[in-house]
Amino acid sequence: MKSASFVVSPVNIDERRALDLRPGDTVKVHQKIKEGEKTRTQIFEGLLIARKHGREAGGTFTVRKIAEGVGVERIFPLFSPMIEKIEILRHSKVRRAKLYYVRTKASKELRWKQVARKELAAKEKEVAATESNPIEGEK
Repeated sequence: MKSASFVVSPVNIDERRALDLRPGDTVKVHQKIKEGEKTRTQIFEGLLIARKHGREAGGTFTVRKIAEGVGVERIFPLFSPMIEKIEILRHSKVRRAKLYYVRTKASKELRWKQVARKELAAKEKEVAATESNPIEGEK
């Protein structure tokens, strides 16, 4: 009797296990998105801040990026068939297994930018006020 070979997953499991994903890496995740009848590929590029559950079936990794001034995080299952490809763009040396501190660092930087914008807007208002009200001695 001939044994039938079953395809358990459409994902190449050995290839995904061999990926050297580490926190601090900059990665591009190509994900299939189904909209109605059409499917398209969406790319999510960012910093890998955490990896959980190792290389087992339920393993996940978290990627963070800044989109239009807002921090966006997505958690991807490592062996999901909806992920077409994972590209590692850059390796960075980090001393932590989880880079959750990046969240607060990024938000502080955003606050500093907002403060700078408020100061700039105040200066622009002062300049506009002096231009609209000429000094009486210049008549």
